[in-house]
Amino acid sequence: MILREWRRFYTIGSVLLRHGLDELIPRHWQPWPVRLFRRSLFWLRNRYPEQSRGARLRHAFESLGPVFIKFGQMLSTRRDLLPPDLAEELAMLQDRVPSFDGQLAREQIEQALGQPIEALFADFDQQPLASASVAQVHTARLKENNAEIVIKVIRPDIKPVINDDIRLMRLCAKIVAFLIPNNRLRPVEVIEEYRRTLLDELNLMSEAANAIQLRRNFENSSHLYVPLVYSDYCRESVLVMERIYGIPVSDRAALEANGTDLKLLAERGVEVFFTQVFRDSFFHADMHPGNVFVSYEHPHDPQWIGIDCGIVGTLNRQDKRYLAENFLAFFNRDYRKVAELHVQSGWVPPDTKVEEFESALRTVLEPIFAKPLAEISFGQVLLNLFNTARRFNMHVQPQLVLLQKTLLYIEGLGRHLYPQLDLWQTAKPFLEHWMRQQIGPKAAWRAIKEKAPFWAEKLPDMPDLIYDTLTQVQHQQHMVKGLYQQYHQQHRRHAQGRFLLGAGATLLLGSILLLPTHEQLASAGLTISIICWLNGWWKISRR
Repeated sequence: MILREWRRFYTIGSVLLRHGLDELIPRHWQPWPVRLFRRSLFWLRNRYPEQSRGARLRHAFESLGPVFIKFGQMLSTRRDLLPPDLAEELAMLQDRVPSFDGQLAREQIEQALGQPIEALFADFDQQPLASASVAQVHTARLKENNAEIVIKVIRPDIKPVINDDIRLMRLCAKIVAFLIPNNRLRPVEVIEEYRRTLLDELNLMSEAANAIQLRRNFENSSHLYVPLVYSDYCRESVLVMERIYGIPVSDRAALEANGTDLKLLAERGVEVFFTQVFRDSFFHADMHPGNVFVSYEHPHDPQWIGIDCGIVGTLNRQDKRYLAENFLAFFNRDYRKVAELHVQSGWVPPDTKVEEFESALRTVLEPIFAKPLAEISFGQVLLNLFNTARRFNMHVQPQLVLLQKTLLYIEGLGRHLYPQLDLWQTAKPFLEHWMRQQIGPKAAWRAIKEKAPFWAEKLPDMPDLIYDTLTQVQHQQHMVKGLYQQYHQQHRRHAQGRFLLGAGATLLLGSILLLPTHEQLASAGLTISIICWLNGWWKISRR
């Protein structure tokens, strides 16, 4: 590592030690030389012993800057890996980081768009509207139509900082993985996941594409509004979109003052989430309170507003089907069905004993269901399911982790708005309707109609396709028959070769024993044993 990287490495290490985070490593994983060395670093002693370990971890990440703040936010979503107290504390990390100079933002925008600000925008405000870990937002107006817009611009020179920190994080993760084998936290995997997430967020063209897709999915919807993206002005480091005015979803007092129907708003949040997941297979996966607003208009028919589409999740048809069936099995407390679905979907190994898995699920989930449904956390049930499944060697897939995180966000927002929200009652009719659409005569007829153009196109070629298929089958049968005969011939040769090698070894041993008394007989035996060996070796080595 170069001098700058060593300096950064020391800074990171000293901040972590001054916050006493070496205490997170279990004592039995720290040999006495390591403990002795730690005590010798008296100037790096824990300066915050009165704080909890979660608070110290959060403050350390805040001290280390935007990359580590973002890392802490990502870690807070991995509740399948972190203890609850650490996850809860890291979830408090916000995107409130110091802004950078507005003049630098202006220069970066002009460089990305290749024109002066004044040529494209009017009323550009160099004072940022908001500042986040990797970007900040400025307001302006489009000259062509006078539309109010916001311009999101990536922090200048953030990529070298990110690359340096990620490289150091990966090195530390490898050291931890080497020192602590079979580590449940899987540090190398976590850092790699973070790297991919962060690089995706640095490309604002990707965010623009996500926002355009989500807006198209909810076009003319009264439930969710996604701001318009002006794609002609978007670049990898600059995003231009419509400015929205809404009430922050976390400001319940302002929502009540506006006369918002909080019960309907909470229920619509659940419906929007399940619509994104099961209808569109494309869902906003970063719906924390800072990214969600509520329209001032029509408070009795409230509409959500979603921004910042940098992180989205997708599900394939099989995942959607198994998830829906899992949720419905939960509603009916059919743990046997849940266990079988996990095996069928491949989420747990095929040799998993369904009875043991069912028993483990019942042990963990049944106490939860002893409460009234309105008091049960749907997200917590999903979290307990994943934690239980991990004991049966389930590797939680990225799309399921994003789904779990988003569900926890949605449920938290819903309960904040309307504490009596019965998420189960809201979700169950939606899932049952979706399942009816996927199974039965209507679903079969819809599949036939979808495939009809394909079959109509292929029908003229059908005789040739059938002939080619039969020819290939016949050819493969001949190949299999030839391979079968070749295998048996080779097996026979190998058996003969092994017999000759064994016979040669026996004759050699007998010849050695006869050598002192019957030299001629022993000599003949040695000759025959050599012949047997050569013949046996030749048969085995033949292909």
